[in-house]
Amino acid sequence: MPKTTIVSPSNIAFIKYWGATDLASAVPENASLSMTLRACHSRSTVEHVDRSGEHEIRWRGTDGGLETAPPAFAQRVREHLDRLLDWAGESGFFRVATENSFPAAAGLASSASGFSALTLAVLGALGRAESHAMQSELARRSGSGSASRSVLGGYVQWPAKALAPDGAKDYAFQVHPAEHWDLRNVVVIVETGAKETSSLEGHRRARTSPYFERRLRDLPGRLEAVRDALACRDFDRMGAIVEAEAVDLHCVAMTSAPPIYYWKPATLTVLEAVRGLRSAGVSAWATMDAGANVHVLCQPDDEDAVAATLGGLPGVDRLIRDGVGSGPFADDAHLF
Repeated sequence: MPKTTIVSPSNIAFIKYWGATDLASAVPENASLSMTLRACHSRSTVEHVDRSGEHEIRWRGTDGGLETAPPAFAQRVREHLDRLLDWAGESGFFRVATENSFPAAAGLASSASGFSALTLAVLGALGRAESHAMQSELARRSGSGSASRSVLGGYVQWPAKALAPDGAKDYAFQVHPAEHWDLRNVVVIVETGAKETSSLEGHRRARTSPYFERRLRDLPGRLEAVRDALACRDFDRMGAIVEAEAVDLHCVAMTSAPPIYYWKPATLTVLEAVRGLRSAGVSAWATMDAGANVHVLCQPDDEDAVAATLGGLPGVDRLIRDGVGSGPFADDAHLF
């Protein structure tokens, strides 16, 4: 089959996935809900070679060229490629190249965009047309739970195993398409390097927090409230819950054993500025995944004011002006 290139977006979770009943297979403790983005994305080109050989994995290096991927990343990709070959009943090896439009491993869900793009590109290279349910399931098998949501556009829910719809096990489904609500996301980059503690390690430690079980008890009601506010486009109601949920996740991280401090001084500076915007009448709400960078949600009429205020704060490296997107797509601009 010809090589296939897929561009797949990251997502920002309104209700977070944190903690797993089976971390290796990314089976979540709780349901999560996210907004698929459009500017923050990964591009993956895959070619299937139907003869013996080793997978070739490259990524976009700091000098702008493609280079051999670092060992830890390459190993995780190889394992997923082998998984997909086994699932498809195929042999041979893959040539892979990947790049991101935003910092990787910095709490911006680069694994979601990266492994969803890789999974969909492999399916294309194998000539396999699969349902969204199967795409979500296969992306999840990478070990990146959030990748299961990035195969879809708009607003996406990923159930906990026992709560999946129609008896399904653990695939994500679209709650609303992107056209339902044009929300914007001003991503405030305060840290461009890889975070010290990975999300996988954070998931491992989550149960050691005394607040973990309390958060699990609160999440079903919180999820229902966000879905209701999303359905009727009640931004301030939804924003308040989403911001509280983000703080709650970081409380669990900070009280894990040993504790994980993802926030940096500039994170707090941004959070204070967001509260200041609301006091000034600008409707903006913050959320963070497992990292120092901050996603500031707003509506189109407030985006310029939010960006103008946050872009000049001390400790801010840059802004990415993003918003809800329609999901992955195939592209002819191959990486090799």
